[in-house]
Amino acid sequence: MRMFIAPALVAGLACGLAAADKGVTVEWGGMRSTTPADWKEETPSNKMRLAQFKLPKEKGDKEDAELALFASPGGGTIDANLERQVKKFELAKDAKPVVTKIKIGKEEATYQDITGTYLKKFPPFDPNAKITKVEDYRQIYVIFEGKDAVYSLTLLGPAKTIEKHKKEFDEWLKSFK
Repeated sequence: MRMFIAPALVAGLACGLAAADKGVTVEWGGMRSTTPADWKEETPSNKMRLAQFKLPKEKGDKEDAELALFASPGGGTIDANLERQVKKFELAKDAKPVVTKIKIGKEEATYQDITGTYLKKFPPFDPNAKITKVEDYRQIYVIFEGKDAVYSLTLLGPAKTIEKHKKEFDEWLKSFK
């Protein structure tokens, strides 16, 4: 009898691994999209996050990138949120974030791309938190107003790692339905 149980167990595990290789289906703003397979789902680090992922670091970088998705009822204006994101960075002289409009499913969204020295704060919302300056960091921030909340996400990490994942990240955004 063990011989019949073991093959069934192995087959079941193989199916589970195959499903994991396809990525994770994410629900955000009433839409769905499946992540690339190499994005590792994590338990969200706080209650504000709907989902959280690690994207593998580029060779030579010290850290992976982090993707976090949010839904904020009464989350403030888009402009206020964009401004808040810029304040997380020291930008090079004359540098400005690149801001464009994109379509995510049926939603009109704002896409902000910032590169500079990241002012890493822990805990993030503590006004007395210690700030660690991390050079050559990049953040892509996407935001739109949904029916019941302001939806946003941040893709944050070393600039080379963000560049490595940018094309697949942009394709992932386009695939929300």
